[in-house]
Amino acid sequence: MDTKSINDTEEYRNSINTVDSEGKRIWLYPKKPRGPWTNARTYVSWGLLAVLFGLPWVKINGNPLIRLDIISRDFYLFGLHFTPQDFYLAVVAMLTLVVFIALFTVVFGRLFCGWVCPQTIFMEMVFRKIEYWIEGDANAQRKLAAPPWTPEKIRKKTIKQVLFVLVAVVIAHTFLSYLIGPERVFTIITSSPADNWGGFAAMVGFTGAFYFVFASLREQVCTTICPYGRLQGVLTDNDTILVTYDFVRGEPRGKLKRSKKDPVKNMQEQLAHSDVDIADTAELPLKVLGDCIDCSLCVQVCPTGIDIRDGVQLECVNCTACMDACDEVMIKIGRPERLIRYDSYNGVVKQERKIFTPRAIAYSAALLVLVVVNVLLFSNRTKVEAVILRTPGKLYYEPDETHFSNLYNYQLFNKTNEDFVPAFRFPKHPEAVIQFIGDAPVLTPETMAQGAFFIVLPKENVTDRKQTLTIELWDGDELLETTTTNFLGPI
Repeated sequence: MDTKSINDTEEYRNSINTVDSEGKRIWLYPKKPRGPWTNARTYVSWGLLAVLFGLPWVKINGNPLIRLDIISRDFYLFGLHFTPQDFYLAVVAMLTLVVFIALFTVVFGRLFCGWVCPQTIFMEMVFRKIEYWIEGDANAQRKLAAPPWTPEKIRKKTIKQVLFVLVAVVIAHTFLSYLIGPERVFTIITSSPADNWGGFAAMVGFTGAFYFVFASLREQVCTTICPYGRLQGVLTDNDTILVTYDFVRGEPRGKLKRSKKDPVKNMQEQLAHSDVDIADTAELPLKVLGDCIDCSLCVQVCPTGIDIRDGVQLECVNCTACMDACDEVMIKIGRPERLIRYDSYNGVVKQERKIFTPRAIAYSAALLVLVVVNVLLFSNRTKVEAVILRTPGKLYYEPDETHFSNLYNYQLFNKTNEDFVPAFRFPKHPEAVIQFIGDAPVLTPETMAQGAFFIVLPKENVTDRKQTLTIELWDGDELLETTTTNFLGPI
């Protein structure tokens, strides 16, 4: 490809295909894709949709598999109960996820977007299929969208929008089930809105949001809003596996001309009937077209409206629709498949494919370290979280001539579905005595107990103005938690 053609193809980076020169939205009507890659993505989508709609109902030991109740600050993951005191675990887990995403993107680009992302799955495998079913393929949709409004157009548009709303309702209910649980969602559904104004408003709000995203925003979420798409530009390189057009094999592109004559022989015959001496034609360029016949089907099936032949683009979600369309054409014209395929730039140009590049190795090392940290933190996570703090503004007391005491506030968080009656022990100060203000705490499943108590120490054991006390909480022979606090004495 010469310099001029390369510069020409870079023009696409100055704008996006869904907005015209005046800033107005260009509505896309992608042609319905078909082929083995589309079939594979369809089967994967069915499995992921089953998982998505089924997970809120799965329980482990009576606890939900996943629940993220932000309002009540109640979180469950794989049946384990997490409280705000476990926030540090969430921070480390999120860092691990970010590094994993970076590593995955460095190696495979936006493969997640095309195969796993809920936005793509719902848009292409649910809403788009409803559209094809009711309005037909791309040309039929364009014809229907053109004025005027006919009875058929009103009927089809109404049916489509009603189905869109119903699907949005199902998605909203499922989303809320991850937040507050399917039981509470069922209660909201079966009761009067007056009894659950908050839940009803959430239902309406989420339904409207999902309907707006899939009926109106559509591909704009992937091309302009999603931050992950923007990251691709800084994470991918010439070794990243992407949906790639083989420009070495495909260029120069040109329309297919059905002729039985060999192109070289055809040019020689033309020169033989001209005034040019054939002996002087050794330096004449002979234009032999590449495998791309410029049918533009790869553009017509693209859900984001790009031309993959221009090169790697942020708008490409690696959905494989162009791969299926191109392979179908190659088969029909008797040329090798995979003109558009999963490959890297170096794989196309140099026939060299690397996965373990220096960047991938660096991200892998960082990910391994974070995974080890996660394992250690989760394995050392206790069943009970204890927060014991000396009451602010209070000094020591002298209950008698031989003892000092300090007043403390405590909060005990039971993270399990078990009952505990914790016993307090002082491993470094066995002579210490604890005196509860009120009853001793009893920990019921997944609750918090709080109160106050005095810790009393003999005067001979108070050696500093402020010293550290180690406190252990035991349930029978099981150590539940170890924490520390300060004990004040005289100067």
